[in-house]
Amino acid sequence: MQLGIRLHDIEKAPLPERLQIAARQGFACGHLALSKVISEYSVADSALTPGFACYLKNMFAEAGIDIAVLGCYLNLANPNEESLKKIQSRYLAHIRFASLLGAGVVGTETGAVNEAYKFEERNHSEEALEIFIRNLRPVVEYAEKMGVIFAIEPVFKHIVCNPQRARRVLDEIGSPNLQIIFDPVNLLDISNYRNREQIIHEAVETLGKDIAVVHIKDFIVENEELVSVAAGTGEMDYTEIIRFIKKEKPYIHATLENTVPENAEAARKYIQKLWDEAM
Repeated sequence: MQLGIRLHDIEKAPLPERLQIAARQGFACGHLALSKVISEYSVADSALTPGFACYLKNMFAEAGIDIAVLGCYLNLANPNEESLKKIQSRYLAHIRFASLLGAGVVGTETGAVNEAYKFEERNHSEEALEIFIRNLRPVVEYAEKMGVIFAIEPVFKHIVCNPQRARRVLDEIGSPNLQIIFDPVNLLDISNYRNREQIIHEAVETLGKDIAVVHIKDFIVENEELVSVAAGTGEMDYTEIIRFIKKEKPYIHATLENTVPENAEAARKYIQKLWDEAM
């Protein structure tokens, strides 16, 4: 397992400094969301040139940090046709950029049937799933052409809300370039979190062979809602997940989420301890 961190969770600083902090804290990889960590120059589609990719690739290599995920978390079910075209173009630009950058995957969540990217019951409908698959298909076809892995992250409040719907997306698209970012906490909600062991087991059974990256965070319950927090500071038990990774996914990128600068290193050590003790 190669443990990493979302680079925008590191204290605010120019990207080279964030990478040095990540390396000092013992992280081997990072989740890179361009607009969240680069403000001193453009990261528009037209700015994602081969030269920019090579510059960043060398910067990460110098720090000894892999780019586990190039994040592009935009709504592929946006009902506004003009907005959807811009979103799909943004994905294509990220895929093209990733092919030169050497990123592990281009990652995304799975959208909502409204422009606000908010939860509504219709997100879980058959119609919503068909819309998402239709809009995802050309993006994956481009990923195939560019030799890039495109990875979707199931989230309870989004269209691909459970392992079964994720399996259907994978099977209907039918591409080896479409894989899964597995974030167990994102499959949970106040309505189902007490059944988390069963849900996580089903996810591993249903999606395990297609998991390309793991996201690791924790949760607490506040005001009848799940609140995401750093690993080791909430209710999650990662023992079984770590055992699965250790047995089935050698050297997989596993990035921490929802850390703050004060607890990131402790969260890494907590997960590393589980790994060291896993049988």
